[in-house]
Amino acid sequence: MNQPEPHKVEISCDRDAGKKITVLSNQLIAVQVLRNLDRRRQARFLVLPACSSNLRSILNPVANPAIRVADVKFHWKEGQSVLNGCSLEVPQGEFWMLLGANGSGKSTLLRIMTGLLAPHSGSVDMPSPVGFVFQNPDRQLVMPTVAADVAFGLVAEGLSITQVRSRVREALTLVSLADLERRPIYALSGGQKQRVAIAGALARQCQALLLDEPTALLDPDSQIDLVKQMRNLVRSQGITALWVTHRLNELDYCDGAFLLEQGRVVARGNPQRLQQRLMNMPNIGRS
Repeated sequence: MNQPEPHKVEISCDRDAGKKITVLSNQLIAVQVLRNLDRRRQARFLVLPACSSNLRSILNPVANPAIRVADVKFHWKEGQSVLNGCSLEVPQGEFWMLLGANGSGKSTLLRIMTGLLAPHSGSVDMPSPVGFVFQNPDRQLVMPTVAADVAFGLVAEGLSITQVRSRVREALTLVSLADLERRPIYALSGGQKQRVAIAGALARQCQALLLDEPTALLDPDSQIDLVKQMRNLVRSQGITALWVTHRLNELDYCDGAFLLEQGRVVARGNPQRLQQRLMNMPNIGRS
């Protein structure tokens, strides 16, 4: 199967411009950049398919579908720096985790990697298409049933009914939800909802997944079930995944890990070798 080519679109914003981000679903993201009231400036509205071959973002095209971030810097306002030359690379087809205390810049980095935010400097290389899984699935799932939500992005892309049904069934089978395709979203557990969000990305054949603390709202058993399933999906489907977490016990299931401190990656590599340093950090624990 031919993989879609990544696209590159540069987005520039005045530093004093207001920014408003509205998440429509796990497939569609609307970013509205509101200029000052100065009539010489224009308002811009961009609709970004977060998981399609027409991905528009600040991401640079790469031949190799691996995640690369190089010297990215970002601040909300003067004197309030969030990312200070952040760099990382996730090898193709591997499952890596990004850890750090609250306020270290983890979520901001992921939003830059998806194109929701533009860095002040640095570069991001991502495969296309890319999927994004939120911490709270209730902010991501918008359709009434499991199958309808997984199919949402496929229908928007114009696939035939036969193609949609085939991809939905395959994706739900991969996340062990094949028998729940008609189940109402409201009747699912937190872990099941997160698997529906992941299935939406798999159905659209995303080459990479970014997951922003997907187990934060789950009980311990559901937490481990989800991280195990993600590891198995990475291995069986050959996708590349970056999973943000603050839970040390999740490190047992990944290929490698990064430690983010004050907006920079200060340690990386074998998860077990990072254990001692991470144990001494606030807001990071075993569960």
